[in-house]
Amino acid sequence: MLDPRTLYNTDADVFDDPGSRGLPLLVSLTGFMDAGQVVSQVSEELLEVLEHETVAEFDADQLMDYRGRRPKITFVEDHLTDYQPHRLELHRLHDGLGEPFLLLTGAEPDLQWERFASAVVGLVEDLEVSLVSWVHAIPMPVPHTRPIGVTLHGNRSDIIDGMNAWRPTAEIQASIGHVLELRLIEAGHDVVGHVIHVPHYLSEAEYPPAAVAGLEYLGATARLVLPTDRLRETGRDVERQIARQVGNSAEVQSVVASLEKRYDEYADGAARRSLLVKENSELASADELGAAVEAYLASPQAEEESTLLWDTEFLGTTPIDYGSRGDREEPTAPEGHDDDGPSGPEPRSLA
Repeated sequence: MLDPRTLYNTDADVFDDPGSRGLPLLVSLTGFMDAGQVVSQVSEELLEVLEHETVAEFDADQLMDYRGRRPKITFVEDHLTDYQPHRLELHRLHDGLGEPFLLLTGAEPDLQWERFASAVVGLVEDLEVSLVSWVHAIPMPVPHTRPIGVTLHGNRSDIIDGMNAWRPTAEIQASIGHVLELRLIEAGHDVVGHVIHVPHYLSEAEYPPAAVAGLEYLGATARLVLPTDRLRETGRDVERQIARQVGNSAEVQSVVASLEKRYDEYADGAARRSLLVKENSELASADELGAAVEAYLASPQAEEESTLLWDTEFLGTTPIDYGSRGDREEPTAPEGHDDDGPSGPEPRSLA
């Protein structure tokens, strides 16, 4: 393996600053199953709202397959402008209470995963990182009218055991986040991963409530106060539009009601249960789990639900207007709704 340290350049002033040592590290890399565009929203919100400094920048030319994932560029009348090259950067930020933390963000590498992982492990050790916390999101057969779910994994049982009441087993496609988690744990570092559950019929759209949940769980794990106000505001608008559009279609109401019924059946009782746990409370085997997921996705019911929701105003002919996050009129809560609107999960206290 080539020297991992040649994959990145550091800003000496920030990297060598004692204030960059011993901080938690959040990892938010786009490119892997980003249901609801949760990861991209999390990264964008952190970098737009919080002041940040670049600690290190990776050489994207060595890590990206440009023909497989082409960067964007704008053509204006007779010239090109606004080329947006792939970036992979490590930043130092400060949360809402002024507490510093690190953020590794950008596009998931296409190439040299092990070398990249070794480089990140080296940075974690050089910067004496206290905890690595990362996030991604997957589509799940859950309704948008219920709290956003999460599955936690890693080697911090004191955090994970309080969040997870189930432990499913499955063989899945790996991401660089998974590889980083493995290599960091092998090197003796604390890691917690967060999988946000996004309603499958909203997985292709930008779904702010799921991003709020992602930020809340990352913040609870790393003991940080992360910004969610703008996403909450946008999420309230989106939830009202969804409620209005669902109310205009009896068929869509039936689909959502079916998902609610299944969700509530599994959520009934004091202990939280996985939607993939069998009726006798035994965990499904990897083969059973894979077969169940494949059967559901291939079923006429799943196709009908997704098609129906996509072809209606819900997501199709009249797309949801998210607007801009920075310059918007204050939304008014509909009659009978709490002004706080829907929110993400209430993280347990980690104190």
